Amino acid sequence: MPQDHPATNAALFARRQAAVARGVGQAHEIFVKNALNAEFWDVEGRRFIDFAGGIAVLNTGHLHPKVIEAVKAQLNLYTHTCFQVVAYEPYVEVCERLNAMAPGDFAKKSLLLTTGAEAVENAIKIARAYTKRPGVIAFTGGYHGRTNLTLGLTGKVVPYKVGFGPFPGEVFHALFPNPLHGVSVTDALNSVELIFKNDVEPERVAAFIVEPVQGEGGFYVAPPEFVSGLKTLANRYGILLIADEVQTGAGRTGTWFASEQWPVAPDLIATAKSLAGGFPLSGVVGRADVIDAPAAGGLGGTYAGSPVACAAALAVIQAFEDEKLLTRSQDMGALLVRALKDMATKIPAIGDVRGLGAMVAIELFENGDVHRPDAALTRKVVAEAARRGLVLLSCGTYGNVIRILVPLTASDALLEEGLAILADSFAAMA
Repeated sequence: MPQDHPATNAALFARRQAAVARGVGQAHEIFVKNALNAEFWDVEGRRFIDFAGGIAVLNTGHLHPKVIEAVKAQLNLYTHTCFQVVAYEPYVEVCERLNAMAPGDFAKKSLLLTTGAEAVENAIKIARAYTKRPGVIAFTGGYHGRTNLTLGLTGKVVPYKVGFGPFPGEVFHALFPNPLHGVSVTDALNSVELIFKNDVEPERVAAFIVEPVQGEGGFYVAPPEFVSGLKTLANRYGILLIADEVQTGAGRTGTWFASEQWPVAPDLIATAKSLAGGFPLSGVVGRADVIDAPAAGGLGGTYAGSPVACAAALAVIQAFEDEKLLTRSQDMGALLVRALKDMATKIPAIGDVRGLGAMVAIELFENGDVHRPDAALTRKVVAEAARRGLVLLSCGTYGNVIRILVPLTASDALLEEGLAILADSFAAMA
């Protein structure tokens, strides 16, 4: 039970260890008390600049006033009916807005769910129902969720897949293009062709699933020529192209969907995270004829498309329009990349600065040698930054990437303060 004396991070962490499953990780031994926009304060009263954004969930920041107002208004009406039992307008309106924003010159439909993994899993279900095929090709370094199927799709073993197999069959992994680490677009596309030769005939493949920017995999951007080549293969063999936009969606990359910047449109898009400004909501949007392949009753879920989360999502979309947050995402990304590239000229360990819009990362190597990923330095810098009041996250197959997912509503002054803390954290490692 909670104690009467003031809480401390250490005391709460001890309680957490005793009560919470070990498998639920925690990046920082910090407990939040309150938050606002791109800052939060812990239970001991310390202020932190939030460059993690709840892992890309808070593009509109903590407690955005439009979101909070919409949620409060919805709470006074109803909180749940289950959309499959008694429907409600906010669900329909969110689908209408997603249909209008998604790329592609074709009729679109959507369905709403609760989590990113649920969106990905339903996208695969829909693709299989439409094509009548079982196979799925995902890519190395990709992350698609923690359910059994989405773990099978995920192309990163530690920590997600360790000890949880066996995973579903008919899932194959091709190479994701990564010139920094020696994988060209040609190599990646050829690896798909090798799967067709060695593992499964293309006529048994329902879909390719790819992140426009790999999230957990290290913020590597899918090159346009790779996406075009993948779509050419998809068209040749009747395979669907699914964009996993759970992390890239809701304006993070400078467009509402990152796939708007692709030279071709995906058939289906999985979206979640920042869609509802911190409330659990996800969805699948895409070609109407594909979405309608499952029979009535084949899709849904008890809490899927919660009316409270739908109200939040509509407020998020309105905030993007009113505050021009897509333009802000582009400007913020340019500021971050410029500052980090300048930082890299002074810090040899920073071997690469990359991103799309405000989805930006740096990759660390020992003495700048791209063949020697420096996970140890990455951990130390992230920990030191937190000690100084800046919350960051690491990622990447080798654990040597620091990613920035600061709310798009953060001011330039706050960004510069956070970047200064990052630079000081590197200096402290010298």
